[in-house]
Amino acid sequence: MKKISIIVLAFLLSAPFGLKADEGMWLPMFIGRLNYADMQQKGLQLTAEEIYSVNHSSLKDAIVMLSGGSCTAEIISKEGLTLTNHHCAFGAIQANSDTAHDYLTDGFWAYSKDQELQAKGMTASFLERMEDVSEIINSKLTDDMNDETRRSTIKHLADSIEASVCTEENGFNADVKSFYEGNEFYLFVYTTYTDVRLVGAPPSSIGKYGGDTDNWMWPRHTGDFSILRIYTDQNGKPGDYSIDNKPLVPKHSLPISLDGVKANDYAMVMGYPGSTDRYLTSFGVQQAVDLDQPARIKIRGKKLEIYKKHMDANAATRIKYASKYAGVSNYWKYFIGQSTQLKKNHVFEKKQAIEKDFATWANSNDANKKKYGEALNLIESGYKSQTPYVLSSTYVSEAIFGSEVLYYSLYAGRLKRALIAQSEAKKSKPSQ
Repeated sequence: MKKISIIVLAFLLSAPFGLKADEGMWLPMFIGRLNYADMQQKGLQLTAEEIYSVNHSSLKDAIVMLSGGSCTAEIISKEGLTLTNHHCAFGAIQANSDTAHDYLTDGFWAYSKDQELQAKGMTASFLERMEDVSEIINSKLTDDMNDETRRSTIKHLADSIEASVCTEENGFNADVKSFYEGNEFYLFVYTTYTDVRLVGAPPSSIGKYGGDTDNWMWPRHTGDFSILRIYTDQNGKPGDYSIDNKPLVPKHSLPISLDGVKANDYAMVMGYPGSTDRYLTSFGVQQAVDLDQPARIKIRGKKLEIYKKHMDANAATRIKYASKYAGVSNYWKYFIGQSTQLKKNHVFEKKQAIEKDFATWANSNDANKKKYGEALNLIESGYKSQTPYVLSSTYVSEAIFGSEVLYYSLYAGRLKRALIAQSEAKKSKPSQ
């Protein structure tokens, strides 16, 4: 499942009879005109400008995207101190652990900056701005394009837009993302820092209390947190790891209140979620529940069984495979829970009801019928043509590409072909 690296808002309101959530997704650039008034009525005391601003420091400048969208973190000090989930820093904790220093089991705390540990491979990105580029892309798309042409056209335009805002001087990186099943497109411009260090993490008995399965359960009783710090070069710019680097001075940091919360207090969630399948049709839901997800659960369950057997037998193996085990287990539980809730909440039947209403609308006049009359039939036909290959495709992605040896062999094959092509090119090049 692809990640969508975006920053979104959702807000919650406590009530005496329980927790009530305003379900949905809002892009901060639209916060002023879409739902700010509702948020004020529910208790928000910040202005729209204090939440999202391009020209002034705002809440968005304290919200961090880790490693390209794998997690969200928050800046909580003027020296780049960052708070995130325990599982988000789990790879860094594991990479710095060995049998002599088992930080996974014992936890880790740096009591001075020189004791902080490098989180190799981890990056921290800050959103500079976002922009609606739907018109630029949609103006080049036509109804008679096939899927391949449409995808290549979107990619070409997106690459061009991204290149136009990223220069060596500004150090920005950019990403154009599609929303609403490819009907809208937004540009996200980031500054990304590559020197991230581990400052503190509780032992796994606290940070992973309840095991991996607890990540998808509620209520939770886990001390699910870790502390990182972001560093810059001597000029305050992104730079590779160096002992000469200095802590980031952020545009904004979140104050921490020790007062606790009260009933009916306003709460808001802001961060970088994963992708959503909320627009999946009834045909897609049925395929997921009947074929795809049961296979993923079965394969991942077997993989966890194999991992655990060898991890339990050897401490060094346990440490080396801890992050991999956690990653497999995380979505193993996710697929179990999602399949259960899709059935429990009768999502298939609800999708059918929506599609029935759509069909009525699509056939309500000649113009609609001409453009949308066959939409559902075409989608159903597409899913039926896929059905014989779903299980084999799932086994390829989970069992074959899910195996490191086989996954790396794929890239070794590509490397071999590239080297052969390079060698042939040298042979065919005329001598000077």
